[in-house]
Parts: sequence; structure tokens; C-alpha cells
Amino acid sequence: MKRAPVWLFDLDDTLHDASHAAFGPIAEAMTAYIERELALNRPEAEALRRHYWDRYGATLLGLMRHHGVRAAHFLHDTHQLPGLEHRLRASAHDLAALARLPGRRFILTNAPRAYAERVLAALGMTRLFHGVIPIEHMTMFGELRPKPDARMLRHIAALLKVPPARCILVEDTLAHQKSARRVGMKTVWMQRWMRDGIHGPEAGLARARRPVYVCARVRTLQAIARWR
Repeated sequence: MKRAPVWLFDLDDTLHDASHAAFGPIAEAMTAYIERELALNRPEAEALRRHYWDRYGATLLGLMRHHGVRAAHFLHDTHQLPGLEHRLRASAHDLAALARLPGRRFILTNAPRAYAERVLAALGMTRLFHGVIPIEHMTMFGELRPKPDARMLRHIAALLKVPPARCILVEDTLAHQKSARRVGMKTVWMQRWMRDGIHGPEAGLARARRPVYVCARVRTLQAIARWR
């Protein structure tokens, strides 16, 4: 087991169909938060939310840097999501595929811990992971540095006491994989729930193409075990 891999799994649109279950309500809650806290009208709030997502990779970072928004307040307010559990589902095949993977498995997500734990519990996946690394834990030198920050990815490997080369990042977001590959991690591009134009600029890329920083493209969790 000394040389077994350490798996770093993204959560949304990697382990479940977040575009169906969560992204719409989260986006609406973020827009409403910006509208209320910054005293903007709805179109202005929506435009600002998208602008900070495009510029920083996370709306929260823009709100913190330019408006003094507190991360804990924003994350709690925007991830209430009534009825979330009823929109989540996982198959027995997915659970079995995860259980078969050798080595330790962690969730590495830009979502808050409370949300991640709700999702894992509803999917029946809690017991399959050795821990959750949420956005609240992605800090260095007092600053929040979520994915795709390469320094944070190196820091995560150090915390787990393994070299980056032993880590495998499973993600739907190419920007995160590019940073992971830069620090020496292996990368798996999960394409199962990709839809055009809704999850960052990479969603419009040809899915049959494998960028040089992607070690494997997969559409199922079962395919990860076969690739490994």
C-alpha cells in the first residue's frame, strides 16, 4: 500500500449530475445574495456573478477581493438548497466501482463541507471516502486558494504525506486538471455529465480530443478502474 495511489475526486458533475441537481439553485442563490448584499438590481447581480466566475474561477473569490464578503457567510447562505437530496441518485455500479479502487480516496471540492457531506450521504458514498477537503480548507498564508491554484494542489499532497505523482485527480473541469498536471499529478477527465456551455469554457471543447495534460478520458466510474 505504500505505493498505492491517492485519489482526489471532484464532486459536482464528477460523482453526480450536479447540473440537474444543484447548479441551477446555487446560481440563483448566488445572484440573490449579490443582489441583496451589494444592493444591485437582478441583471447587475447576475452579470457580476458571471464576471467573477469567468475571471477567478469562483464567484466567491471576486466578492471577497472586491467587496469584502466573508466566505463562511456566502457559502452558508448560497448552499441551503431545500430538497437537494431528492434530486440526487447513484447506481450500485458506481458505488462498487469506487470501492474497488486501490489506495485512499478523498473528495477535493470547491464547494463547502456541509454541502459536500449532504451530497455524499444522499448518494450513499460517505463510507467510500477517507475524507473531504472542501473549499474552507483550501487556504494558504491566510488567503483562500481553491482549485485550480497549483500552490494549493501541492499543499494538499504535502498534507496527505504523498508526492504529487502518487495523486490522481478525477475532474470534469479541464482548468483544474491542467494545474494538477503541472505539479506532477495524474489526471482523469470525467465527461459523463458534460453539457455544452454550462460549466466553464472547457465545456465547448471537442470531447473526443484529449489535451496533453489529461492522462485519460472517461465517461463512467467503472472506466476509471479499467484505466488504472
